Amino acid sequence: MASAIRYVTDVDLGLTVVADVFINGSFVAAEQATVSVFERGFLLGDGVYEVIPVYAGRCFELAGHLNRLENSLAGVKMTNPYRDDEWEQLIDTLIQRNGGGDQALYMQVSRGAAPRDHVFPEGVSTSVFVMTNPLKPVSEIVKEHGIQAITLVDTRWQRCDIKAISLLPNSLLKQEAKEAGAVAAPALETVSSVVQSSDSRFYSPLVKNIAVAEGISQQELDQISGTGKDGRVTKNDILKFVKNRSTQPLIKETTIINKEATQKESKPVSTTPVSVNGGDEIIEMTRMGKLIAHHMVESVQTSAHVQSFIEADVTNIWNWRKKVKDGFTKREGENLTFTPIFLEAVAKALKDFPMLNISVDGDKIIKRKNINLGMAAALADGNLIVPVIKNADQLNLVGMSKAVNDLAKRARGGQLKPDDIQGGTYTVTNVGTFGSIMGT
Repeated sequence: MASAIRYVTDVDLGLTVVADVFINGSFVAAEQATVSVFERGFLLGDGVYEVIPVYAGRCFELAGHLNRLENSLAGVKMTNPYRDDEWEQLIDTLIQRNGGGDQALYMQVSRGAAPRDHVFPEGVSTSVFVMTNPLKPVSEIVKEHGIQAITLVDTRWQRCDIKAISLLPNSLLKQEAKEAGAVAAPALETVSSVVQSSDSRFYSPLVKNIAVAEGISQQELDQISGTGKDGRVTKNDILKFVKNRSTQPLIKETTIINKEATQKESKPVSTTPVSVNGGDEIIEMTRMGKLIAHHMVESVQTSAHVQSFIEADVTNIWNWRKKVKDGFTKREGENLTFTPIFLEAVAKALKDFPMLNISVDGDKIIKRKNINLGMAAALADGNLIVPVIKNADQLNLVGMSKAVNDLAKRARGGQLKPDDIQGGTYTVTNVGTFGSIMGT
């Protein structure tokens, strides 16, 4: 059996690739780079890496990346093979050998070659591999329209049902067991607070440690305005955020989860039961619909909300009502206010756009058959109540006016029945009576 394997490069795939790489102390052509078949990075994924963008021959935030590499190595109990100045010289040499310009630099440090064993080997030198590839330019479409992204549950290092070759987490557990005089270390699922840098934002280890200690979420951290170089969040920035944050810092804790209970709790639960009538249509949400609904509910606790208002010219309605209201009152015996006019418009709109007349129950959408409009009405003590006009789409303007006036009168007189305030599918409120220009 051969004692070494060769890295497959883009040259082997018929693609353009830069000429040289650095491997274990030497600069060689990419197609000549070899490692032992017993290399733990190859066998166990036992190593760490760093990717650095290079612009005009210079690394972006090199010091920060080297600092993160140092922390990654310490986290997996490996010694950094080079000082920062040695890394800088090595990197600069490789960049120049590959023509300078814009490149993507990849650095990998693994534990070295040794017989396959989860326990860390002793007396073995680390393996160092560094390469660069041309940095892909940002397309004009992306510059103009940006990119799309979705949020997903982070399952990295949690898929123990998949026998991936990246067994570094297993090795860390096995090593801890050995150092503690034990044979094995069964892993339990835990919930922990983790924040990390992204492709577009780099956080120093100090900032991340403060964030975890103070219970600052990834979302909160990403929203902090940085005053450091290139907008980086500094120690003072995050401490200022902690000082000014209205909520109390969360207690950092690790909780053991009962897997069976978690599976039961993960099922959609409707905290407020949603009534379903015989004619209502139940629509199962798509996977994306479930994610959106879940995130929208979460956002109530985490995000400021925004409303959109569209101004409509109702001069014609105003003039029409002024012209006909007296005759309407004499003929129908009812005052013609603006409320039934707008309620009639809403009922017609809901009939044309039925997906606005819905409720959400867990992972299901309840598409209402009936259009029952709730209208805010004043009680005798000044408080508000929302009586419901049933089957509002079946009423003309006269019928709507009678229903509005009847419910408003009975609300003021305290004569509403329980059935009068149940079954609403859509609510309309006239906040103009309070002198408001707009409101929700």
